[in-house]
Amino acid sequence: MDYVIIAASAILMLVGLIGCVLPALPGPTLSYLGLVVLSFSDRVTFSTKFFIIWGVVALVVTVLDYVIPIWGTKRFGGSKYGVWGSIIGLLVGLFFPPVGFIIGPFAGAVIGEMYAGKRSKEMFRAGFGSFIGFLVATFIKILISGTMFFLFFKGLFWS
Repeated sequence: MDYVIIAASAILMLVGLIGCVLPALPGPTLSYLGLVVLSFSDRVTFSTKFFIIWGVVALVVTVLDYVIPIWGTKRFGGSKYGVWGSIIGLLVGLFFPPVGFIIGPFAGAVIGEMYAGKRSKEMFRAGFGSFIGFLVATFIKILISGTMFFLFFKGLFWS
């Protein structure tokens, strides 16, 4: 039975890592579930504190994944229309994975700034900020899921 649990956990960990670059999948959340499943095997013991900390981290990173591109839009000079455009673009992009997740917020920010009457340079700067925010969020997700993957192997082979 341990082998089935470990295999299921490993699959969740791998899908979690893949989910870091495919926004349709909640990468850190799946990686966290992989650790939870692994804890049901006889080979690994994680503390309650461990699960609370990593659960909170997974939740925070999942929220940041949606907030950071919006922050990037604002940081690069986007108006409230650019921010709303980025949010709407992100939601529309959900229906066109995986490209929609990248292009959606960018296009939404550009269209929002166009609606606000901004010049071309300002429109694309806000869109670029949204794209940079997407890259930063992806990096954070990979970092967190990669750390959880390390903890998976550490728990399995070095505990």
